[in-house]
Amino acid sequence: MQTESIELGFLSIFALITFFIFLIVSKYSYNIKNGILLDSDFSKPQAFHSKAVTRSGGIAGLISLLVFLSIYYLLYSKILYEYIFICSSLFLVGFLDDIRIKINPNLRLFLMVFFLIVFINLLSIQINNIDLIFLNFWLKNKIFLNIFIILCFLFITNGANLIDGFNGLLTINLIIVNSVLLLLNLNNNHLEFSFFLTGQIIVLISFLLFNFPKAKVFLGDSGSYLFGSLTALNTIFTNNLNPSISSFFFCILLFYLFFEVFFSFFRKIYQKKSPVLPDNMHLHMISYRKINTIFESEKSNYINSIVINFVFSALILPIIFFADNSLVCKYWFLALILIYILIYYRLYHLTKN
Repeated sequence: MQTESIELGFLSIFALITFFIFLIVSKYSYNIKNGILLDSDFSKPQAFHSKAVTRSGGIAGLISLLVFLSIYYLLYSKILYEYIFICSSLFLVGFLDDIRIKINPNLRLFLMVFFLIVFINLLSIQINNIDLIFLNFWLKNKIFLNIFIILCFLFITNGANLIDGFNGLLTINLIIVNSVLLLLNLNNNHLEFSFFLTGQIIVLISFLLFNFPKAKVFLGDSGSYLFGSLTALNTIFTNNLNPSISSFFFCILLFYLFFEVFFSFFRKIYQKKSPVLPDNMHLHMISYRKINTIFESEKSNYINSIVINFVFSALILPIIFFADNSLVCKYWFLALILIYILIYYRLYHLTKN
């Protein structure tokens, strides 16, 4: 009981510290290097704002995370090297774009893969308990294991970056995902890891206060890569800590993040476009255009985030009761693929006409 009181006290203090970190960073980042962090490019396909907004959410998020890692060390005398090295390295890749150092998409992908290869091997990160026998067999091979883990990170981090265009869309999604991970770990008495997840949720909620419904700050590429990689690691460790939970349940939980990337990749190839260049035909973009026929632009921005995350929650939360049933999770996952495709093409034809 005494330990729980100490942890609760630290979380309360951390919540206050995090709020002020976001407040200070968002306020003063407008004036850094003549507004170098301002997102004032309104012509890009993924731009849905009409005023310059600072992309300093990733900076505030990283500072908050480092503060919390210090608190975690004080309580448990452990340094979470996986989170420090992987998340900070991917943060730096995204930060280059935030400060207007334009790098080729292929070079960006190369840098991400390079950092992941180095730290996955250096820190011996593994994924256990896959619900496919043939995949479990392949994962015994070190090279295949590395490729599989790298793909997991790339899908989640790029998925996070992809949907980070509307106020609250990514952040609410990540709060839902990490809250479910927290619930699973609490139910299985993994209290130490649950404490760490709670700290991350506090950071996300603090950012949301400055991003939703009206955006005073954006995550930027650095922030979306930071929180995407955090969520990827959270999912890997939750999977490894809870072998009774179906690995397909985690696929369902992360479905919107990774399938948006997967679907868009093949859609662009089919449309004879470059799969690595952005366009305005993603699900959240065409749903925005439909909602924008009903509401004004500013309202449509955050209403779109609410609608998408409501549908996401309705589709994934019921399966929590069957998280340990591999067969049910597999069929639910297949159903989600079908539902996504049907919703996409329905919205596509509605907005096209």
